Amino acid sequence: MANRLELTWYGKDEPIRIEPRLLIENTELSNVGGDSDTENMLIHGDNLLALKALEKDYAGQVKCIYIDPPFNTGQAFEHYDDNLEHSIWLNLMNERFKHLYRLLEADGMFWIHLDDVEVHYCKVLLDEIFTRRNFVSHITYERSAVAGLGQGGYLVNTTEHILLYKKGSLPDKLNLSYEELGFNIIKRYNRFVVNFGERVLVREFTAKSNGELVRVYEHSGVEIASISLRDAKNREAEIRKEFVAHLDTLFRGNRVQKENEFQNNIIASLDKGKLYSVDYVPSRGKNKGEETTLYYYNCELLSWLKDTTILENGMLSKSQKMTTLWKHGEIPKADIANEGGVYFPRSKKPEQLLHRIIEMSTEPGDIVLDSFLGSGTTAAVAHKMGRRYIGIEMGEHAYTHCKTRLDAVIAGNDLLGITKTLNWQGGGGYRFYELAPTLINKDAFGEYVINEEYDADMLAAAVALHEGFRYQPDENLFWKQSVGNENSYLFVTTRHLNGTYLDSIKDTMQEDEYLIIACKSFDSGLDKAYDNIVIKKIPQMLLSRCEFGKDDYALNIIHPPKYEDEEMESDE
Repeated sequence: MANRLELTWYGKDEPIRIEPRLLIENTELSNVGGDSDTENMLIHGDNLLALKALEKDYAGQVKCIYIDPPFNTGQAFEHYDDNLEHSIWLNLMNERFKHLYRLLEADGMFWIHLDDVEVHYCKVLLDEIFTRRNFVSHITYERSAVAGLGQGGYLVNTTEHILLYKKGSLPDKLNLSYEELGFNIIKRYNRFVVNFGERVLVREFTAKSNGELVRVYEHSGVEIASISLRDAKNREAEIRKEFVAHLDTLFRGNRVQKENEFQNNIIASLDKGKLYSVDYVPSRGKNKGEETTLYYYNCELLSWLKDTTILENGMLSKSQKMTTLWKHGEIPKADIANEGGVYFPRSKKPEQLLHRIIEMSTEPGDIVLDSFLGSGTTAAVAHKMGRRYIGIEMGEHAYTHCKTRLDAVIAGNDLLGITKTLNWQGGGGYRFYELAPTLINKDAFGEYVINEEYDADMLAAAVALHEGFRYQPDENLFWKQSVGNENSYLFVTTRHLNGTYLDSIKDTMQEDEYLIIACKSFDSGLDKAYDNIVIKKIPQMLLSRCEFGKDDYALNIIHPPKYEDEEMESDE
């Protein structure tokens, strides 16, 4: 496109023609638990091949995509050899982004977690795919401060980045649940006034800012109670009820800034352990010119919970919008090393982080997808939250980490992460899938042949996938093997097709029906016998469409290629 602003790199224009593969359930590894109808999927295999395999059935159906790909930092991790040449990383990620975009719902949300090595290039790349108008936010995610200990370099890096894109519209506001933010609020606002008592005027003075009179009152007969946090986890329902009942009287203390002369002047005359109220007329702010009352307790200005939260449908939410700075204290990472019961050093993300992302993006029953599942955090959190999910992992830890973790979630044995927050008791299930092998191989003579691992049913289903048909054999007519629409069909056979056999099929067809027959061979001229029957040879009909025989599009190349300029420089 002329005058288009885009990112270019070595190899961008070289197409990656991905073979559509079948997904084959490994029933021995599936764990449906008590949910025989479960639609949750755990897929082992190259995620680019897996995304291609999902497109036929899931295009436009995924509500939330979160991915945490290898950061391309040049470090060799235990599970990801994360040392890639820059152009290779961009090329392979670009192809994945295109498939992920097609899977996303019209109003779906896409989140990608990166560090500062590739995030800026990735932003430009995603602008091309989603368009710049669908960029939502660049979130700075603060890891634990101790993450910077022992780092070299000019500045210690304690942050990572999350880019958020939408495919269509966004909800008018974020409805974050009490479970998400409630106990954080309780920890900050843990006292309430049971009885304000009587107040007596103890001081008057004139404000310098506007000449208005300021009156300071001391309260007697005050009764202040605390919401106990020590046993809050054991009395969660009771604490919530008590918390909401005192919504109008709950407060927290505010440390007054030194430069606020007005506040400091008042506090200097107050005694600790007492409640005071101050009537005054602000000279600025939202209450400018209107008489306002401030409250002080223990020489601290009080902020009231009712002014900083809203109560909707029995749920508490912060009234202010969430910012793009997600601090470590807001998303606790305590005991993250042990979450899920699997060891995944330096790569595991906290369940609280995924809880927030999924809560912001979905409703129960929506589909969440993670194509770099890693230790299984996204799937585990989605499972506990009642979302459907698709998790893809190319490494062996699909078995050792993801499956192990999900089995513990289903059994109710996973006691960490968001388990207590959601009161998760176990249940649900998932199905485990492997990618089918490549459909076409080369034989000893260099000829393309159908893979011997494919039986008749697999072959028919695979060719249907290539042709855009749905494998759905008819009980009465054998040639209605796969359906394109209500009047078009595909029939795959490994036998030689002759005139007599073709005529027998034609005799059972309606005038408005259309059929494609894929076979190994057929009599000369037979492909022109009928206008509504097309005959093709396999594997020849498929060879030009995609790249067969490649099982690995992984982002784990340890030694990047050398280009001519680099070789010339080294020779010099």
